[in-house]
Amino acid sequence: MNSQRRNVFSKIMEIKESGILIPTVIFILIISLVNPVFISVGNIFNVLRSTGFTLITALGMSLVLIAGGLDLSVGSVLALGGCVTGVAMTTYNLPISISILLGCIAGLIIGLLNGIVIIKYKIPPLIMTLGMMNMARGIVYILTKGVPIYPLAEKFQAIEQEDLWGIPKVVIIAGILAIIAHVFLTHSTIGRSIYAVGGNRNAAQLSGISINKINLICYSITGILAALTGVIMSSRLGSAQPSAGVGYELTVISAVIIGGTSTNGGSGTIAGTVIGALFINILSNAMTIMKVSVYWQDFVIGFILIAAVVIDQLKKDRMLLIGMNKKD
Repeated sequence: MNSQRRNVFSKIMEIKESGILIPTVIFILIISLVNPVFISVGNIFNVLRSTGFTLITALGMSLVLIAGGLDLSVGSVLALGGCVTGVAMTTYNLPISISILLGCIAGLIIGLLNGIVIIKYKIPPLIMTLGMMNMARGIVYILTKGVPIYPLAEKFQAIEQEDLWGIPKVVIIAGILAIIAHVFLTHSTIGRSIYAVGGNRNAAQLSGISINKINLICYSITGILAALTGVIMSSRLGSAQPSAGVGYELTVISAVIIGGTSTNGGSGTIAGTVIGALFINILSNAMTIMKVSVYWQDFVIGFILIAAVVIDQLKKDRMLLIGMNKKD
């Protein structure tokens, strides 16, 4: 009996995502005991909905981080996608489908610009995307004059406000995109190249992989997904908010890193990102239910992000030490 338990435990520990999965399950159990409201049906769907909004962009951020990059502009791109869609519908009376497409194209353009400038001028991703974060937010305020865009078409609002089979549509969309991202990352040539580029750029280049192409693809996908998140959020709110997405990049990056994606590139899984996004939103929701100050919420999320990066670095140092010992 004890050997069977050990076998089950060892199998669980062999799962790549066990490092975040186990703490998440334990955290859910503790919060449920402290405050039973947490496991109410309404609150569970609230957590799932907020997780969906985080996850869509986090999928793109996973690709960027695995490839050894970083994108701080996603919060502003989120706002840009929603506002471009809103302006297209209200000011130019374009069809909903065309308006949504334009919003996603705006995200694609930002992603392409990030990738092209980083590649061509060798600018560190941190600096480039930080600058783009401010530029994209500036475009949003120029478009909207700082005023929310409303009312939006009822059919557009119904995209997210009306559930499908009792499940929030953003959850369904995020789930489908997560499956696609997983297949793309693990079963496609480009996906394997993303890991190779993040793991060892020189080796990847020598093996014939176009590092520039991979980086461009990763930033472009992230831009599209961030803009799509903004479109869905505008549908949920019934208006396009110029201030949407402020601080969103911290939440997204935290979810990806807590989910096990290395800040050094070369490792990470979509499953881990899904669990990381869930953990971040469970944590935020639990602190809200327990009436923890919003200032402390920011502090806790920031602390967890730093802790995750420290743990990641310690793992890297340990692996290097093991590798050196094997050589000796």
